[in-house]
Amino acid sequence: MNQKINTYQNKQTKIIYADVFDGLNTIENNSVDLIFVDPPYNIGKKFGNFIEKWDSEEEYLQWSYKWIDLCIEKLKDNGSMYIMTSTEAMPYFDIYIRKKMKILSRIVWTYDSSGVQAKKYYGSLYEPILFCVKNKSDYTFNYENILVEAKTGSTRKLIDYRGKTPKPYNTKKVPGNTWYFPRVRYRMDEYEEHPSQKPEKLLDRIIKASSNEGDLILDPFAGTFTTCAVAQKLGRKSIGIENQEDYIKIGLRRLNISDNFNGELLVKELKSYEIKNNNERNLFNVGT
Repeated sequence: MNQKINTYQNKQTKIIYADVFDGLNTIENNSVDLIFVDPPYNIGKKFGNFIEKWDSEEEYLQWSYKWIDLCIEKLKDNGSMYIMTSTEAMPYFDIYIRKKMKILSRIVWTYDSSGVQAKKYYGSLYEPILFCVKNKSDYTFNYENILVEAKTGSTRKLIDYRGKTPKPYNTKKVPGNTWYFPRVRYRMDEYEEHPSQKPEKLLDRIIKASSNEGDLILDPFAGTFTTCAVAQKLGRKSIGIENQEDYIKIGLRRLNISDNFNGELLVKELKSYEIKNNNERNLFNVGT
């Protein structure tokens, strides 16, 4: 797909409005410190004007391998990449990527659901993430910035008798490879109109662990630009590539790059309950 490439930016963040391949080809090789990839999963979801469903699994995989190769080219020799896809496609991604990078962790992002997932099999309540590096001996991992509560030491207050001198277990630890973060819900402040928006807390952990202030982060399927938004808050530079106009407008507004797009004022739409609350307040004010 070849389309006109438009860019928008502020001091920290660049938005590239283009197809993923055209957008990646504008980025210098060996220039990116961290890449987070949340691509279409080939499960039939609608993203703007695009329904992400290929004619066959083989076509989807061949398309994916092309942008995976390009992402690896953009990554610095000491860079890291976190990559997601569906549970069905991840084994193919894993086998393909392990020939080109070192996979350090296979992460499970798990979440709960208020609805019935399935009645004839076990419903899926997780999405897989690969944590990969170009050089297993040289990469960024700021473990001290992502420590979580160690329940044995913090809650149970047990004593470790394995050494010469008994001592309490640590109260903090590096997270394991099972991460629980709630999915983005309608009433959350960060919610945008998107079928698979990833939570800021997920990106916060990844960016803190695998990059430093001033580093450059790339998201080739930016969606609602959560990666760029979190990077901006944490003092990193970032590039987000997106080919759907509705999401470009979200990015421009969310990242404070522009408050208009082709003459359209960009404001976050009020949610239904916010409209209801405003109407109730207005009625009350009129009554008084």
